Amino acid sequence: MRLAIVTAYPPSKVTLTEYGYYLVKHFRLQKEVTELILITDRTDGPKDLNFSGGGCKITVKECWSFNSYRNIIGISKTISETKPDAVLFNLQFLKFGDKKVPAALGLMLPYICKLKGIPTISLLHNILEKVDLENAGFTKNRLLQSAYNLIGTTLTRFVLASDVLAVTISKYVTILENKYKVRNVALVPHGAFETPPEPSYHLPAGPKQVMAFGKFGTYKKVEIMIEAVELIRQRTNEDIEIVIAGTDSPNTPGYLDEMKEKYSHVPQIRFTGYVAEEDVPMLFGESAVTVFPYTSTTGSSGVLHQAGSYGNAIVLPDLGDLSTLVQEEGYRGEFFDAYDTSSLAQAIENILINEEYRIQLGKENYRAACSLPMSAITQMYIDYFKAIRKSKKLGFDMDISAIEKKLVH
Repeated sequence: MRLAIVTAYPPSKVTLTEYGYYLVKHFRLQKEVTELILITDRTDGPKDLNFSGGGCKITVKECWSFNSYRNIIGISKTISETKPDAVLFNLQFLKFGDKKVPAALGLMLPYICKLKGIPTISLLHNILEKVDLENAGFTKNRLLQSAYNLIGTTLTRFVLASDVLAVTISKYVTILENKYKVRNVALVPHGAFETPPEPSYHLPAGPKQVMAFGKFGTYKKVEIMIEAVELIRQRTNEDIEIVIAGTDSPNTPGYLDEMKEKYSHVPQIRFTGYVAEEDVPMLFGESAVTVFPYTSTTGSSGVLHQAGSYGNAIVLPDLGDLSTLVQEEGYRGEFFDAYDTSSLAQAIENILINEEYRIQLGKENYRAACSLPMSAITQMYIDYFKAIRKSKKLGFDMDISAIEKKLVH
């Protein structure tokens, strides 16, 4: 199988870049894949393809840019020229731009692949029905929110034109099937990016690092975490370093610079900026706890799976998607009220002052991450592609439920 993957890819700063990297890393090792055609965004630096071990041929086609109106033409033309046997889209609603038209045009691509007759799976990391448009940085205007919902419904129908639409949370399957009256939605878990050897769970000498990781400024706010740590410092003797790892969300440029200035008086606070893939293990490995300072969620969390892979204790807001994910996949952590600084402070403190509890949480999260390695997730996609090709060859509609039963067994 010559498989095309449409995704952002390192050193890109576009959303889902990390997930794209790990899709490629593990698809290249699947015996059914003879070539990966990486249809990705343009970047100044070379693509990160420095994988160890074997793997299939990888062909890179840089043919789109964030917020370009020509993405739909460039990607469609590249697919026609490379003639892949199958296409996988790594998507969310702002994948191709944070401007309305480029974002919308990009989401029409699965429908175009259907017209071309190419077996297509779209992985949709979020669905608009579960996105808080205000907190996620779309708009505060209620009329515009209604317009976004209408447009989102239309665009979802284009994505549903895929042979299979994959989502990472079970309730998304139910929501989409009930609203759109479709039967081609499949649950494919997010998966753990890495399953490294089990860590020692012991922390390096020095202050305990309380870390948040991601793209900040919309629904990921660092103020509440910084102020929560300040509360802990006031009432305990804990030596704590605050680590803000990552960059601004594309919707909120300049946010982290504002936070640096606002909290310049706070001691032991570190803003790392962009974290390269090779630096991720050390970042998580040195952290006492990973905090999710979210005011809403927009789908499954890659950071949660990374934290689990490296045996981190976690502190999460008690919000719908995260709560569901933790329950379904076996992660454990301390929950807090997303808008209550004292609640977050107590949750972090519960872990920092109890070393045995911190290690217990880390061990359970490591086991949860190891139960869903990315190698197993990419094999699920291969099995779906096989089923799609068989159904097209024999001329019958594919039965998602029958395939899922087979995958379970």
